[in-house]
Amino acid sequence: MRWRNGRVLLAAATLVMVTVGGAAAQDPLPEQTAHYDRIPLWPNGAPGVGRRRVEPEVARDYWVRNIHDPSLIPFPAPAAKRNGAAIVILPGGGHKLLVWTNEGTRVATALNRAGITAFVLKYRLANESGSTYTVEGDAADDARRSIRWVRAHAAEYGIDSARVGAMGFSAGGELVTQVADHPEPAGRPHTDAIDSLSARPDFQVLVFPGPRGVPAPAIATAPPAFLVAGSRDACCAAPTVALYEQLRRAGISAELHMYADSGHAFNLDESERLSVLHWPDRLYDWLADGGWLAPRPAGR
Repeated sequence: MRWRNGRVLLAAATLVMVTVGGAAAQDPLPEQTAHYDRIPLWPNGAPGVGRRRVEPEVARDYWVRNIHDPSLIPFPAPAAKRNGAAIVILPGGGHKLLVWTNEGTRVATALNRAGITAFVLKYRLANESGSTYTVEGDAADDARRSIRWVRAHAAEYGIDSARVGAMGFSAGGELVTQVADHPEPAGRPHTDAIDSLSARPDFQVLVFPGPRGVPAPAIATAPPAFLVAGSRDACCAAPTVALYEQLRRAGISAELHMYADSGHAFNLDESERLSVLHWPDRLYDWLADGGWLAPRPAGR
């Protein structure tokens, strides 16, 4: 009987790997996304970038860096599955690089299978060698602009502009917190009509988010939140729990999953623990319970 139960668990784990991470071999590497639509966030360049805008990005294996022309890569959901929800994905990487595949493109294709149109953000990196950017200023500006851009172009992608979420991993989670749970700084430059739209996501997904910005100063107006981390994550377990508790006390709808004996960066399927492999299922449950996946006509 023990052997049979083990077979059942192995089969279940295999099923998760196929359904959640099964497209890994086909998902694009950084150098393979050149043919994808690339949408510059600012047609005339991001404020303050100057001459560095023309510098080429550097991409190797799973990561991208040297980003001076912030952009979005769209991953439209298949028309037959599209439900009108959209999520902007902010990969992590300590603000030194972007973990482009495991925390970006693979996540986008997984969300597509749930009918969600995804956009992966390339934001400016504050901790990269020689960088003059800041997390709270430039990188957060990129995050806000990305949400505004998606709202401005919702009709083109069959998106409901009232169901635009943000999902961040590690350092990307810090940026989601900056736009969702912090007030927008006064005096930031407005370049066109897009900048007049709301940059606050309708819901937020924080995957082992970093400590920057916790506690959050604008928690009373924060959107609903889904938080997940490992209980043994040295950098990010405590801030994840602290932010959840702050949301809970403020009366904001929030759901927290802390996985036992798990560390940082388990991503979609990078764990030997069956419970951790299922965390995307818990996210889909939460999205469905919140009505974010209910098919509705765009713009309603």
